[in-house]
Amino acid sequence: MVKELLYPFDPNYILENKRKIKKTLLSVGEGFVEKKIAILGGYTTAAVKQIMELFLLNNGIKPSFYESEYNKFYEDAMFDNPELAEFNPDIIYVCTSIRNILNFPQLGENVENLWKTEFEKFENIWKSLENRYHCPIIQNNFELPYYRLMGNKDASDVHGKVNFVNHLNMMFADYAASHENFYICDINYISADYGLKKWSDPFYFHMYKYALNVNAVPYLSFNVANIIKSIFGKNKKGFVLDLDNTLWGGVIGDDGVEGIKVGPEESEGQVYSEFQRYLKEHKQLGLILNIDSKNDYENAIAGLNHPDSELSEDDFVEIKANWDPKDKNFADIANELALLPESLVFVDDNPAERHIVTEQLKGVCAPELDSVEHFIEVIDRNGFFEVTTLSKDDLKRNEMYKENIQRAKAEASFADYKDYLLSLDMTGIIRPFEPMYYERIAQLSNKSNQFNLTTHRYTVSEIETIANDENYIPLYGKLIDRFGDNGLVSVVIGHVKEDVCEIDLWIMSCRVLKRDLEYAMMDELVRRCREKGISKIIGHYYPTAKNNMVKDFYSLQGFSKISEDEKGNTDWSLDVNDDYKIKNEVIEVVNE
Repeated sequence: MVKELLYPFDPNYILENKRKIKKTLLSVGEGFVEKKIAILGGYTTAAVKQIMELFLLNNGIKPSFYESEYNKFYEDAMFDNPELAEFNPDIIYVCTSIRNILNFPQLGENVENLWKTEFEKFENIWKSLENRYHCPIIQNNFELPYYRLMGNKDASDVHGKVNFVNHLNMMFADYAASHENFYICDINYISADYGLKKWSDPFYFHMYKYALNVNAVPYLSFNVANIIKSIFGKNKKGFVLDLDNTLWGGVIGDDGVEGIKVGPEESEGQVYSEFQRYLKEHKQLGLILNIDSKNDYENAIAGLNHPDSELSEDDFVEIKANWDPKDKNFADIANELALLPESLVFVDDNPAERHIVTEQLKGVCAPELDSVEHFIEVIDRNGFFEVTTLSKDDLKRNEMYKENIQRAKAEASFADYKDYLLSLDMTGIIRPFEPMYYERIAQLSNKSNQFNLTTHRYTVSEIETIANDENYIPLYGKLIDRFGDNGLVSVVIGHVKEDVCEIDLWIMSCRVLKRDLEYAMMDELVRRCREKGISKIIGHYYPTAKNNMVKDFYSLQGFSKISEDEKGNTDWSLDVNDDYKIKNEVIEVVNE
């Protein structure tokens, strides 16, 4: 990660050094996911594209772009465009602004029809794009007007521009709430956060045809990039938090429990309480909280048990409070959660500790923190956890990780690993894709990096297409045991070509590793192949910096290697015949 691209960033530095930053990102980056992004602009978008590329590269996404001609977003969306069709975008960003609203209400006019007319123009754009390109769409809503003809009444009178924009924004929001694969870039909020007067400075439109201050472009590009990286599974999964001067004011080892600052008695304590509440709210999104503190464990627990603490010991999945180096504790936390270290955000007031952790654990983000009054702003504006989908599995993730800790403790009490697996009383639900799970399946395909054999990524619409195509064998796997429901944790997509089934995707969440679900999935795939008269299954392994753990997967499943190239890409083959032996011995499978 390039720290100059983390919030709070210097927009002028980014604009002036964009080529240098891009060169740095390309030189240190590896394992990029390549995506094609079409920008359909209602104004000049060159700088938006250039800066968005930097933020995407910083999140592991290497974009290529189609960019419409100036203010041709409507024509590109509504009419045949061979160039855009050949580009075949993975995502479309409709970059418009209040200057693309053609008809504002006049006094005495029937405003209801005007709202409908203006909204339908955009609705037709979205539907046309969806029908033509079947990919996610990002649409700006509208910033507020930079003048108010009626003053404050502009917000309450139906003929006011402020009222009109607010109403249109709600119509956009309602559309987004009812349509999958459609996302709002909230420039209404972003422009207010930046400062509407500066954002809408008309100089930049009349001089350069930018509908916003050029210095605000990095903030717009950053937010769009956050939506894109979330769609493609690049969000963080939780926090690793310091304690002293991070969750409370003071050093508990010196000041004692009664001396730390948290709670309503004084202003500094109130700020720390507000920060704790902010962190706790993230559990609603399924994000996990962990502690990495140079402290005696007893002191750490005592601080969390402070009567005014908003957070308690039960809010955390892992607590490492000792005198080991913080990078070691951080790595241990990630390992015990079966996560990559870069999946977690390190929050520590000490710049030296942040430096050590980010130097030793490449890819870990540690936002720059100054005074506690700004902790929330810095973490929130970075968009580490940008929400584009929120599944039932996401909401239960905290409990799932806690249940995994219980499983680990249970495992330690068994001398024989198979006996431990049998003791879990596991049930696997393995079935063809169902509509209620399309979103989760797409999400898992974009999030899974370690147990991912081909690294193919899918959108919800692509998953739906595959589910309804007889030339595919698509399977999902859920796993339930005596400790709880792990949710939907594995996906296999087999592509049938005559009497051969080629595996396009095989992924599994790392939280169910070593539970033999992969064997149950393979048994079910073989069974369904036999039903279709398929004689052979072909599998592929494409190595990345993160999926080395599955390089021998097909060998363990009884496949024979048939080819390997200089990059380590391998192809494998398995004959589907009566000699195939059932491999799963510990999971009761429900497949109907």
